[in-house]
Amino acid sequence: MKHAIAFNILSMCLLLVLISTGACQGQSKLDSMEKEITSGNPLLCDPVIGICELPGTGKDSLSTENTSAGTKKVKLIYFTDPICSSCWGIEPQLRKLKLEYGQNLEIEYHMGGLLPDWSYNSGGISKPSDVAHHWDEVSVHYDMPIDGDVWLEDPLDSSFPPSIAFKAAQLQDNEKALLFLREMREMVFLRKINITRWEHIAAAAKSVGLQIEQFKADFEGRAKDLFEEDLRLSRAYGVRGFPTIFFLDDSGNKDVVYGSRPYAQYEAAILKVNPNSIKKEYEKWNSHFFTRFHSLTLREFSEISERTVKRRKCQEILNQQTDLGLLVKFNTKNGSIWYRK
Repeated sequence: MKHAIAFNILSMCLLLVLISTGACQGQSKLDSMEKEITSGNPLLCDPVIGICELPGTGKDSLSTENTSAGTKKVKLIYFTDPICSSCWGIEPQLRKLKLEYGQNLEIEYHMGGLLPDWSYNSGGISKPSDVAHHWDEVSVHYDMPIDGDVWLEDPLDSSFPPSIAFKAAQLQDNEKALLFLREMREMVFLRKINITRWEHIAAAAKSVGLQIEQFKADFEGRAKDLFEEDLRLSRAYGVRGFPTIFFLDDSGNKDVVYGSRPYAQYEAAILKVNPNSIKKEYEKWNSHFFTRFHSLTLREFSEISERTVKRRKCQEILNQQTDLGLLVKFNTKNGSIWYRK
């Protein structure tokens, strides 16, 4: 995997998609949803500032008004999208956050929706194949494996079907829904799988133990309404790009972290909202992490093992575990991921 490099802020990674006519039913409802959230311009992901930004939103539009939390824990309201590369880029920070502060956190995942059509030409992006190079660039920047060739081999035409599928998964089991979201992201970012197609969505659902018949019924029914609610909530919060995470408590304390940021900034937001949050110590060695996580990239392993400076050592550890038959390694042209066996 290449070392992270700096990019000119004008070099942007597009994460744009439109409604899929083959993978999702209820087209008229989704058409009306598109009109509500789009203005005909692309959603651009800037690897420098770490944001997949929605168009037509000023930098002062972000707001934490009308927010509250119903528990004593810090509530994180996380707006994301299954194909948001900047969201994939913060997986290492989020995983460490859950290890250290998970007992103090309540995390809500909401789908934000990306732009739905290609009826524009902006920044040299006018068709799916234009996205491939940008994804390869952002992979280097975040030091997370992303293979942009999916846009050349089987390009996505929407992020709506996988977003709706996540809402369907939530209706069954929230923990399995998070595993499902991770599985879909690994499919599209690493294995170049078009996650707008029902057969791939169903395969991801089956792999995490969801009941497929109920999942399909919810995907074609109730989940669409829940996705629409997520879009309304995103607008109510003034979200202008992904990832956006609001940190709240039931006493009115609040903070927000916008875009991909270093771990310390997420930790600081928790402590700002609740200074009494206690950091939990955890074992930081070898394959112990794979008892908690089914898969880890090198960047994730480095982050949670706190060996970010000793990246080569981390790779040696993972490769040794692979040679011992404890892990399985999957390679992409832009890095690798390891799975527990």
